[in-house]
Amino acid sequence: MEDIVSLCKRRGFVLQSSELYGGYGGFYDYGHLGVEVKRNIKDHWWRTFVQSRDDVVGLDSSIIANPKIWESSGHVGGFSDPMVDCKETKLRFRADQVFWSPVVVEGDIITYVSVHEDSPEIMVKEGKKMAKKLLKEMDMKGTKYDKFTFKDLTEATEEEMSKIPSPATGTPTLTMPRDFNLMFETSVGAQTDSASKGYLRPETAQGIFVNFKNVQGPARMKVPFGIAQIGKAFRNEITPRNFIFRSREFEQMEIEYFIKPGDGWVESHKTWLSDSKSFLLSLGLRPDLLGWDVHTGDGLAHYANACTDVTFKFPFGVSELMGIAARGDYDLQAHTSGSGKSLEYFDEGSKEKYVPHVIEPSLGVDRVFLAIMCSAYAEDEVGGEKRNFLKFHPRVAPVKAAVLPLVKNKEELVGVARE
Repeated sequence: MEDIVSLCKRRGFVLQSSELYGGYGGFYDYGHLGVEVKRNIKDHWWRTFVQSRDDVVGLDSSIIANPKIWESSGHVGGFSDPMVDCKETKLRFRADQVFWSPVVVEGDIITYVSVHEDSPEIMVKEGKKMAKKLLKEMDMKGTKYDKFTFKDLTEATEEEMSKIPSPATGTPTLTMPRDFNLMFETSVGAQTDSASKGYLRPETAQGIFVNFKNVQGPARMKVPFGIAQIGKAFRNEITPRNFIFRSREFEQMEIEYFIKPGDGWVESHKTWLSDSKSFLLSLGLRPDLLGWDVHTGDGLAHYANACTDVTFKFPFGVSELMGIAARGDYDLQAHTSGSGKSLEYFDEGSKEKYVPHVIEPSLGVDRVFLAIMCSAYAEDEVGGEKRNFLKFHPRVAPVKAAVLPLVKNKEELVGVARE
């Protein structure tokens, strides 16, 4: 991963935001080549899912909207991550991204280790490193112990939390997990009080839902149809990490595809799964690095009928690239209740009114960008010197072709090349 991050900065793809002033955690700028790749991704998505289809239209909703939207959607009350603080260093961690395990010797718990979420191999490696240090301090150097049984901090009891070491200090200095709202607050207007409180949107989807009628009517769209949007979203991530994979400012490409209630969602969901994977492959992503993660049980949102992630094998592990969710009518019903205004659709074919259900393919531009960089990254060796370079698919390449003179001091050759 370090090689890709270094290349991105060196070649002008991705830069640390505010680097002149020491940077700013969780924020990045895209350089002269990066903006071209990013634009190519978005343009291809728009052509594929909006301009080449009769059943999808576009929208560009505002970043700051009436706070009641976020109250109705559940974001104000429930858009949070579990968080723990290190009392010694004042560092903050997501509780579901720090894993712990007892160190068991002959059936007895001797101590505990903690590690940041990573691939199983790296977590075990880091756990062994911490266990070795702790056992040495306990005059138990070389003691053999059982295999680790990692769980995240949300599964720890209060007694266990009092013994689990902080990843920052190696000593038990962590608070109990508590919820941390991820939305950025701002003030709208001249006054700064509770009445002026606003939020930077944490997702683009709600702007589509509240505009369902405003788009459907004038555009003369009939169910099934979709509304697409590309735009910035903001989340006050507790621990932004893995370069641009998890940042505090990011860009989304989302479609809310409205369908008739009933069992038809199953087929529609399958279709969007297939179309989404085809799109990702058309960007030049390596097929061997793509996979599926079907949400079940507790991993499925309470309002969703189904959700499947397209995953990608990044250098730091397998993680979500995009999600395709069958959201039911949860969002439209929530805004009907919150606004007091009906978001029903009249079906002229069946002569009935209903609140449409939704299939949502949601894709992060920055994550796709990173997946493209990982897929395109290559190395070779010339004259004993290692080189790294990028093999882009022409569709996303920042430069499609170049005419380069063999020498730069002959104007007649340089002039022809420029022409």
